Amino acid sequence: MRLLVIHRHFPGQFRHLLPLLAELGHEVVGIGERESLEKFILPSKVRLHAYRATSLPESRPFALTARFDEAVRRGLVVARTANRIKVAGFTPDVVLAHTGWGEAMFIKEVFPDAHLVGYFEYYFQPRATDIGFDPETPSRLVDNFLVRTANAINLTSLTACDAGIAPTQWQKSHYPAEFHAKLQVIHEGIDTETVRPDPAARFRLPGGRILTRADRVVTYVSRCLEPYRGFHVFMRSLPRLLELQPDAQVLIAGAECNRYSPPPSQFASYKDALLAELGDKIDPTRVHFLGKLAYPDYLKLLQVSPAHVYLTYPFVLSWSMLEAMAAGCVVVGSATGPVTEFIEDGRNGFLVDFFDTEAIANRIASVLDAESGLDSLRDAARATVVEQLDTRSRALPELLNLLGRLTT
Repeated sequence: MRLLVIHRHFPGQFRHLLPLLAELGHEVVGIGERESLEKFILPSKVRLHAYRATSLPESRPFALTARFDEAVRRGLVVARTANRIKVAGFTPDVVLAHTGWGEAMFIKEVFPDAHLVGYFEYYFQPRATDIGFDPETPSRLVDNFLVRTANAINLTSLTACDAGIAPTQWQKSHYPAEFHAKLQVIHEGIDTETVRPDPAARFRLPGGRILTRADRVVTYVSRCLEPYRGFHVFMRSLPRLLELQPDAQVLIAGAECNRYSPPPSQFASYKDALLAELGDKIDPTRVHFLGKLAYPDYLKLLQVSPAHVYLTYPFVLSWSMLEAMAAGCVVVGSATGPVTEFIEDGRNGFLVDFFDTEAIANRIASVLDAESGLDSLRDAARATVVEQLDTRSRALPELLNLLGRLTT
């Protein structure tokens, strides 16, 4: 099969699937934005064509249409890149494209006979999901207008594609019902051979101290330390947790940036804002900010953690929660979608109210106190990911089955 894979942050969600597809003998060509490409060892059989962000045509759009306008311009650049690939002799059987930035918008015009499979990550809702969820950032009327124009990108790709995939049932459910028959739930997969428990794991703190599973470690991971991923709530739970668990070490991994949340007022980052708010209630000898970790260090972090905290607005699900489960952590997660799709309270993790800092601290403390008494829950957490989301045994076969149905 000849496969064209398009993702602004190539390889993005297709990171685990691409090497396996190439390994099976499929011819894979990729398109991504040069300035946004993720660090990734490109498989020798995969060819990548990168366009530059500066190649997008200039425009001065009306504010409400800015996002859609950029998607059209990006779609145009991707279509031109695809056409060069076509002229050079490559015509795909299938195009697999993330649809969120408009990159799939004109692909059918370049490759009309190829089967277009869209990766549909999120359909915005004016209420009941992320927008207006947090009282600290109430939604405005204009946000509801912006939702409409942002979703136009999704809808354009939905009408153009032959089939679509959504990573979770919760994420699929928020797309318009008339498109559900076109969408199949296929998660991109978790590499559970790499992400697994390691009783001998050791994690070195910046000061040199070595932590192991024998220590009372609490972990929190997010690409950006921001409210969308509950950073503000987690920080506010720490004074109570540190009081309940005087030996606990809290490890926070993530960059000081804003990927989804608006920037904080008066402070350079939410970390600075929360440290200023909480003052000496946060002991710097016990609460460690690690920044963005290299992947091997991130895995060690999870492997030494008996308690991992994952809080999120009702929004797209992070790999970190699923990888924490696969690594044998007890995850204390917010009772929000799509977390509740994978964690059943008391069976393979624990659920807490997103905003209840007291309950969050108490639950983390109880996990640390239970120690080996929660081994069956850890096993169940890993089994959930292995059985439902493993890349080799679930994600890859399900994707190949879909592509096979389209091409035969």
